Amino acid sequence: MLYGACAEVCNAGMAHRACALVLAASMLSGCGAGSDRSATSPQPVPHGAAFRVLMVTATRGFRHDSIGIARDVMSGLASTSGEFTLTLSEDIASITGESLAGYDVLCFALTTGELPFSDGQKNAILSFVSNGKGFIGIHSATDTLYEWPEYGRLVGAYFREHPWTQPATVLVADQGHPSTMGLGDRFTILEEFYTFRENPRDVQVLLRLDPASVGSSGDYPLAWAHSYGSGRAYYNALGHFDSTWRDARFQRQVVGALRWAAGR
Repeated sequence: MLYGACAEVCNAGMAHRACALVLAASMLSGCGAGSDRSATSPQPVPHGAAFRVLMVTATRGFRHDSIGIARDVMSGLASTSGEFTLTLSEDIASITGESLAGYDVLCFALTTGELPFSDGQKNAILSFVSNGKGFIGIHSATDTLYEWPEYGRLVGAYFREHPWTQPATVLVADQGHPSTMGLGDRFTILEEFYTFRENPRDVQVLLRLDPASVGSSGDYPLAWAHSYGSGRAYYNALGHFDSTWRDARFQRQVVGALRWAAGR
């Protein structure tokens, strides 16, 4: 089953606690997709406890209609799996070294454009990952921060174009990664398929587009993972449509990637 319940992080004085909301009957009955849970400063949690994810959906360019569903789906997965707690934010100013300190994974989902991070914030993000934490980028995370080359190295590549928006076949290049287990060797999905300015280098490619399924040829990576310092970075180009976020196969990829990025 797919769920639309929301999980949120609540403040009680200076302490943080995860507040599980009642499971909704359907995705469309989830709690307010537009609500914001700004980045704060949770305390580190013991290994084996639920890991903490900060999901950023801020945009300074094109804004995907699927952001609301993405937030609802991720909230539902946090609530139902019990594996992680989720903080949703579009408040760029609140993302600092201090606010990142208690999180395990930073997720840029459907972000776009030149997000107004200061040099200090940029250094905090890079230090967060390179010192052993995790980063995940989803879909247009590669259409973000072109003027910050080190971000390009973190996410793995920059978006070039999306020449195919149609059902197509995705080849599972590596079935042993936590994000791809159980997918088989291929699956078909309706998506806006990205190509990139340069193919990612020094990464473990997990998914590729089958070029024959779109009447083309060539090599089109769609998801990959790599080390960044002592940390881990993952990117998945899928996620344009509401239907993708509701797809159990995509949800399995995201949860597996979060688990891997958190070092679990």
